[in-house]
Amino acid sequence: MSHEHSYTIEEVAQLLKVSKLTIYDLVKKGDLPVFRVGRQMRVDRTDLQIYIQKSKTGATPTSSTAPTTLTIKNKKIIISGQDLVLDLLGKYIEKKQSNKILRSHEGSFNGVMAMYNGECDIASLHLYDGDTGDYNTTYLKKIFVSHAYVLINLISRRAGFYVPKGNPLQIQSFDDFKTKSLKLINREKGSGARTLLDEQLRVHHIAPSSIEGYNEEEMSHIDVASAVANGNADIGIGIEKISKLIEVDFIPLIRERYDIVLLKMPENQQLIESVKEILTSPDFQSEVAALGDYDVTQMGQIIYETL
Repeated sequence: MSHEHSYTIEEVAQLLKVSKLTIYDLVKKGDLPVFRVGRQMRVDRTDLQIYIQKSKTGATPTSSTAPTTLTIKNKKIIISGQDLVLDLLGKYIEKKQSNKILRSHEGSFNGVMAMYNGECDIASLHLYDGDTGDYNTTYLKKIFVSHAYVLINLISRRAGFYVPKGNPLQIQSFDDFKTKSLKLINREKGSGARTLLDEQLRVHHIAPSSIEGYNEEEMSHIDVASAVANGNADIGIGIEKISKLIEVDFIPLIRERYDIVLLKMPENQQLIESVKEILTSPDFQSEVAALGDYDVTQMGQIIYETL
């Protein structure tokens, strides 16, 4: 098999005159086989011709109503994000729809981009906008320009600084980066915590290059808190709950809104309705509230929805 006899996802979308999202959905359902060259997915020309021919004859599962319903019901649902509330949501979805739930622990921006590329069904995000003080909507309006979607609140939680026990450097706010020599442990680009830090530095007119450790990254709240606890950094940014698992003090800075986004497509309608029912159910809300450090006041509320 050679590259001359295969196509990229973008080329297939152009040939069929549909969006790349549609092709990724066909791949995820198993209707269109792919192979990988490095990180790139490619479609063999013969497989594409077979798919087109089956579609013409009505032989594929997507050509009739009953098999399509079965495919949607039994397909794997990918939930992106790191908070343990997402694991609980996945369990409730499995009970309600008999879907197999897969978890992807991407940061906020990478999870949203995975959804854009058809590689994720539910993406969680907490992306702070320093200009508006709002979360998530500004970013989604720019990314999903040509896609219909619904943004639903999952929880609210406090974000802030992790500092060593006793807060020996008396850190209180972002202005301390201007007046104190602090060693930071950062989060990876695209994470919600990193976005909060970068936006606050911008608003406070603090150059990232002036901060020691700015380019040293960890991939989770636990890793950041552990770096501070072990004396490898003076300060990190993360959520309150983790500070109670790791030996660090927590300096609250902001109450962040942690939402989930789903694309509004016909095949997603049942999933969207199920998620709404789960998030507004007293049982789910009580179970989340019992975990501690989560505000469920807005849980299940539609924050933003396209027409």
